[in-house]
Amino acid sequence: MAPATYASPCFSWRQGVEAVDQLVQRSQPRDEPQSSYGSEIGNLCRLFATVTPHFIESRFQQLLKITFLVKILAAFQDLWYFQRMLKGVHSMKKSEAHAGEALRRLLEKIPILQIEDIEVAAVSGDWRPDLIARLLVDGREHLLICEYKSNGQPRYARSALLELRNYVAQRAPQATPVFIAPYLSPAVRQLCVEMGVGYLDLEGNARIAFGGVFIERMVTDKPVAEQRELKSLFRPKSAQVLRAMLREPDRAWRVTELSEISGVSLGHVSNVRTGLIDREWASASDDGLVLSAPDALLDAWRDSYTPPSGERLRFYTPLHGSALEGAARNALGTQDGQGHAAFASFSAAQWLAPYGRTGTHYFFADEDGLRKLQAALKLSTVSKGENVVVTVPKDLGLLADTLEAAPGAICTSPVQTYLDLSVSGERGAEAAEHLRKERLSWPK
Repeated sequence: MAPATYASPCFSWRQGVEAVDQLVQRSQPRDEPQSSYGSEIGNLCRLFATVTPHFIESRFQQLLKITFLVKILAAFQDLWYFQRMLKGVHSMKKSEAHAGEALRRLLEKIPILQIEDIEVAAVSGDWRPDLIARLLVDGREHLLICEYKSNGQPRYARSALLELRNYVAQRAPQATPVFIAPYLSPAVRQLCVEMGVGYLDLEGNARIAFGGVFIERMVTDKPVAEQRELKSLFRPKSAQVLRAMLREPDRAWRVTELSEISGVSLGHVSNVRTGLIDREWASASDDGLVLSAPDALLDAWRDSYTPPSGERLRFYTPLHGSALEGAARNALGTQDGQGHAAFASFSAAQWLAPYGRTGTHYFFADEDGLRKLQAALKLSTVSKGENVVVTVPKDLGLLADTLEAAPGAICTSPVQTYLDLSVSGERGAEAAEHLRKERLSWPK
């Protein structure tokens, strides 16, 4: 399509509008090179710059100027949208082709399989599988009907699995459905098994079974992107939201309520909400956001948990037994606004769900709370042989998530205590599981 030209700056209002209309019509998505559309818009813009001085003497001519601008912007918008659409289709086809290659590499390792073809399905308005693999197994033909999703989180996987399973049941009952994604978590892999759908992810996890063929591979490491997403979900600000929800796991939360109670911005709460829903750890209802799988959430948090960053200080106290306990409770129970401190780790667990004593006492405290503990417990700094460890965390939100297990016995919450115990060696892991059984059991 040759670019349109507009030679004379002296034309009527009607001619001007018709010229712009002609450009817009000629710029509708076709098979012509995109450069011709840009050339036409460029010609019109140069024309408009030329004729503007002739059109400034009347309101009528000013109206023409506005009409020109509106139609030019509309043409740009249409072209931009069309180009984005083409780019999206091209990107998807590239991803599906990559998935097809991963499937081919997996199948080529099976001696009794012969791959006849792996085709990428054409774009269609109706639902169709993304890949169809045609195989020969001991001379018998078999089909793998595959669906690829760029996001393998449970929220997206579940709907894809239903579509895939229904398509195979109605169109190709003898075929094997296979779900493919960049990464599939253990929960999604288990969901595939429960729904009778094979799976493959681009990290190497796979399970495909049909006839006399059984393929199963498991990669232990999570991809970097998945680890990064999980760590983001459990960072201090996000964790304040999660702690609030786990304190009342049956409550339906509005985003504004979570923002207010956790002291986190609305935008950050919305990001946490999306992360929980995508992993099916929470669901959205008319009443708000509700935890649907608190156990799965806590498992994931435990698996990616690292001790709070901050200053870890070692002390020796001459106090022991009931004298130490009484002095600590007096210091912790004095809430005069001049400092906060709490029993933590094994010491908190001793109040929440006793499992076994240790020779060291653990606390979280802010700077003023630390001074209160130093005075009350007569602490002296030591390089070894400590019997008191005080952590001054950077995330002071930990000190807002506490409970009073007995008068003056301010402890970190059951969730925080569980997480801290889980990274405290074998004995800590045992104490963590005992605490979870006693204080963190939710209906399935």
